[in-house]
Amino acid sequence: MSQKISSWIAKLGWVWIDGQVAQVSRRPGNSTVFITLRDPSADLSLQVTTWRDTYESCEPPLREGARVLVHAKPEFYPARGTLSLRADEFRHVGLGELLARLERLKKLLTAEGLFDPALKRRLPFLPNLVGLITGRGGAAERDVLSNARARWPAVRFQVVNTPVQGPTAVPAMIEALRGLDRDPAVDVIVLARGGGSVEDLLPFSDEALCRAVHACRTPVVSAIGHETDTPLLDHVADVRCSTPTDAGKRVVPDLVEEGRRIAVDRRRLDRAVAGLLDREQHRLDALRTRPALAQPETLLDRRAEELLALRQRGDRCLAHRLDAAATELAHTRARSRALSPAATLQRGYAIAQRAKDGAILRNPADAPEGERLQIRLAEGNLDAVASRK
Repeated sequence: MSQKISSWIAKLGWVWIDGQVAQVSRRPGNSTVFITLRDPSADLSLQVTTWRDTYESCEPPLREGARVLVHAKPEFYPARGTLSLRADEFRHVGLGELLARLERLKKLLTAEGLFDPALKRRLPFLPNLVGLITGRGGAAERDVLSNARARWPAVRFQVVNTPVQGPTAVPAMIEALRGLDRDPAVDVIVLARGGGSVEDLLPFSDEALCRAVHACRTPVVSAIGHETDTPLLDHVADVRCSTPTDAGKRVVPDLVEEGRRIAVDRRRLDRAVAGLLDREQHRLDALRTRPALAQPETLLDRRAEELLALRQRGDRCLAHRLDAAATELAHTRARSRALSPAATLQRGYAIAQRAKDGAILRNPADAPEGERLQIRLAEGNLDAVASRK
């Protein structure tokens, strides 16, 4: 009988089954995943088997409690007399399908680099004007404004109220975002909304809004829902805040805290300056105790003595050089006088010259009879006439 039931069930084709995942069993080293699928309305459970690759290809991943559509083929095991399903595809139903679509969009934007941390810009320390895009009269607006003004009372806001859910939310927020981005006075833009269901927060995962935020030149802060809410806008924005209250605290500094920091820094600066002055004063005192500064005349006296010794040495050297030069000059003059013709004339010799041309006579033939001569003596000259007698 069991064999007949098994052969009859084996002839059945593939079917789609709607159910809720009650349990997932994955054994290490086993390529088969066992899933218990439950029918919530009939309180009936059925075992589903699938390959690990099929299970892991489902986006978002299957979790206990997820509502899914299973493409499976019935199988009957005669030995145990149990009916099970062999599945080759899983599809999320309702919210699961929505999450799957968001997961695919997230992967697309990640591949394009819209979530790159290197593109995140730092918020200004003290913005001149904060642009706020939020719903009209909502708690998110009050939370951002009250917390920001409690931290920095002088902060200025430019609030743009737009729909934050529904079909008109995305175009309105994009228009407001671009308008604030064009305003040069706006230093940071905050998109804020209170908590809600996944369907309520869908506009903040819209692809057009994510691309508009990515194209902004002004830093953008995302403050959507609660801590557990993570729309795609959180990944594109420059800063992600868990709540609108957190956004009010992040966009401006705390006046009290900054005052405390300034006081602490001033005290540290005073201590640093006082320490520097003390060190320099000790250094000056040490310099003043050195002999060169304590008794500068000692150094001057030593230099004066050195200068006097050098002057005396210079005088001695100069006198010696002059004496040596005078002696050499006297010797040179004596040698010159000894070799001079005047010395010969002093010994009684004379020099005969023709009067007409001053030529010195060395031979009597050089002076014809009657030639006028000039006789040069040691003490003067004599005129004479040549004669042959």
